[in-house]
Parts: sequence; structure tokens; C-alpha cells
Amino acid sequence: MNVNSRSNKRTLLIIVSAIDAILSGAILLIYFGLLPFDISSWGIQPWAVGLCGGIWFTVSIGILVYQLTKTNIE
Repeated sequence: MNVNSRSNKRTLLIIVSAIDAILSGAILLIYFGLLPFDISSWGIQPWAVGLCGGIWFTVSIGILVYQLTKTNIE
């Protein structure tokens, strides 16, 4: 795999993980009641929404931080 392809892959991972962090952050804001949506009317337990949103947010931030701090682009 050449350097340009790896750089493109890294850029894509940064963009996708940033979008994931924004979306999962919105889910967490809904869970904590800071956005005006009633998640209990969706037929999903609120704790499940919070758990999934929290895991999703943690993983996306982890990937984003890893890609942004990675210095070795071979």
C-alpha cells in the first residue's frame, strides 16, 4: 500500500470518527434531557440508549484521538 493511499485512509478515518462523535454526542444529549426528545416514546429503555450512546461516543473519540496523534505515516 503506498503512502498516498494510507494518508487517504487516515483522513477518511478522522472524518468518519468525528462524525460518529457528533452523532453519539447528540444521542447522549437526548439521553441526559438536554435535547427535547422523549426517548421513552420510542419503545426503547432509556438506560439502553444511554449505554449504547456512551459506548459509541467512547469508541469514536478513541479512534479520533488515535488517528490525530499517530505520527508514523509509512
